Formats: sequence, C-alpha cells, structure tokens
Amino acid sequence: MTGALVLLLGVAVLTAHTMVNAGRWLRRPTDDPATITERVAVLLPLRDEAARVTPCLRALLAQRGVPGLRVVVLDDGSGDGTADVVRAVAAGDPRVTLLTGTAPPPGWLGKPHACWQLATRADPSATVLVFVDADVVLGPYAVAAAVTELRAAGATLLSPYPRIVVRTAADRLVQPLLQWLWLTFLPLRAMERSPRPSLAAAGGQFLVVDRVGYLRAGGHAAVAGQVLEDIELARAVKRAAGRIALADGSRLASCRMYETWPQLRDGYTKSLWASFGHPVAAAVVVALLLLLYTAPPLVAVSALFAGAPVVAGAAGLAYLLGVAGRVVSARATGGRAWPDALSHPASVAVLGWLTLRSYHLRKRRRLSWRGRPVG
Repeated sequence: MTGALVLLLGVAVLTAHTMVNAGRWLRRPTDDPATITERVAVLLPLRDEAARVTPCLRALLAQRGVPGLRVVVLDDGSGDGTADVVRAVAAGDPRVTLLTGTAPPPGWLGKPHACWQLATRADPSATVLVFVDADVVLGPYAVAAAVTELRAAGATLLSPYPRIVVRTAADRLVQPLLQWLWLTFLPLRAMERSPRPSLAAAGGQFLVVDRVGYLRAGGHAAVAGQVLEDIELARAVKRAAGRIALADGSRLASCRMYETWPQLRDGYTKSLWASFGHPVAAAVVVALLLLLYTAPPLVAVSALFAGAPVVAGAAGLAYLLGVAGRVVSARATGGRAWPDALSHPASVAVLGWLTLRSYHLRKRRRLSWRGRPVG
C-alpha cells in the first residue's frame, strides 16, 4: 500500500506542476502584433528537403507585419534538387537569398554549421535572426508575433514551440512527449530568471534571437559539435548573461517532424543520449519515468487480481493523474488530447526503449542523420 501511495503522490505533484506551468507561466504570443520596425532575417537551412520546403518557404514569403523581412536559404549539400525548388518558389523575389553551403569542417556537425553560415551571411542590418526548419509552416503573423514576444520578455532567445502535427499511431504515441516533458519537469519562470545554464530548453524548429546577444554567446560556433544544438545554444546564451524564454507557438506555426516510423525512431535515437548525458543518469531518469507513469496501471490490474482494492484504487488514480498531465500539456500546446493521453504509459515505455537504443548505437558508433555521422 505504501508504494502505491508514493507513486500517487509523485504523479500528483508533477501533474500539479504541469498545470501551473501551462496555466500561469507559459508565454503565449499575441494574435495581433504591431508592425515590426526592426529588420529581421529569417534563416532556413536545407538538406535534401525538396519534398517539404515549398509550404515552408511560401509561408515565409507571406509574412505580414514585418516590412524589413529578408529570407536567407542555405542549400547544405542536397542531392535531391532542393535548390531548384527554392528558386522556383522564390521566383526572383528580392527578399530571398539562396546560398550554397560548404561541408562541415572537423569538429562541426551539419546543422550548427549550416546555421552559422546563415547567421554570418545574413543582412548586417538585421537586429533579429529567426531560425526555421523546413518542416515548419508559419502563420501569416508568426514572425511579427514572435519578435514582439522576444522584446516583451526582454530575452536574448525565444523558443516558440510549434504545434506538432500527428497523423500516425507512432506520431501520437511519441511526439506529444516533447512538450509534456518540459511542461512537467522544467520550472518555466525559474528557467527564465535563473542564470544557470542547466535550466534551459529550446526547440530548433523555430528560434528567435537578438543578433547582438546571439553573437555575444558565440552563436552556433559555440555549439559546433553538439547534437542538441538548440538546447546548447540556449545554455550558451545564459553563460553570456543573456535570458531565454519558452512560448506556446501552436497558434503561430505547425510542424510535421517525421513522415514515417523509421524517420521518427532514428530522429529520436540520434539525440536522446545527448539529452540525458551520462548513461547512469539516463538509467535513473528512465527508471523513474517508468515507475511513475508505466507501472501504475500494471500495479492496479495486479492488485485487483490479488484482492487488494485499496492498492488498486491508489495505483489507478496515479494512472489517471498521469493521463491528466498529458491532457493539460496537449491542450496548452495545441496537441491532440483524446484518446491519445490514455496511452501515456505506453508512450513513456517507448521513450525508454528509444533511449536505450540511442546509447546502444552510440556506443557502437552507428549513429547518423541525413547521411552524416553524429555522436
């Protein structure tokens, strides 16, 4: 009985924290931003994105409220005609500059190198840099709203998390954990106020940075060899005495990260080892997550068969509170709540397996992404 009550208490505290974060501390950019008077450079790194870049680039060219907008696109060694698609979509629009990237030098991974090339070759008069991935489609006022929120927060870096588009069972099982994890375990207001680099989170799909602060932190050159370059960039900003902030960007942007299960599996596998650090730390965190969120329904069923209704009730309530935390997270970030949240124990179990796979493949030096080795 004591064990079931401990599980119940632990899940209850974490779900309450999710509710406070989502209801009180999560920033939500305005739907009706004023016109941005600053010059803004939107930076779009591309590698083999011919099939996805069209809606992304069209949305960038349709931005409103940013008369000083410039779009810089970098073709990072694509072999699928990505550059030709960019030229066709841009159709000679003077706001668009297409660059040809160079191969990453020793010590650099592909994504940080592409972003650094973009940042250093953007319009020198731009005071704000906006990094966008090819799988992101922005709403018409997304850039204006994000820049407005960056300035209102007094931040150097703002990460407005897009709405994650889910279509397959695998999507619905895994993708909602992105927002759920930081809403549940990261104290948002403390993260903004604290100078500690360890209290940092960011999503590289849509990042807005003050250019002066970005360069003071070393930019992507400071995170050249990092798999999680977005989080490491946020930490670099903090180390340079800058501030970071998270926001719900679900009304500003949408993102379909992976099209297939192999892409999703490999995408998480390449980076989860970097999220947790030392394997012992990963083992402890995963064990705790499994204990709190995967064990309760199993304990509840076992206790019912064993004739222990009180234990079953406590464990069942712990399961329902875990589901409630997923529902709160989904509703706060534009995600799908029902019936997906009911499978939360399975989601956590899959996360545990992906983490194990990540460490296993890294140990054997078999991690790669887009044809380049990582880790």
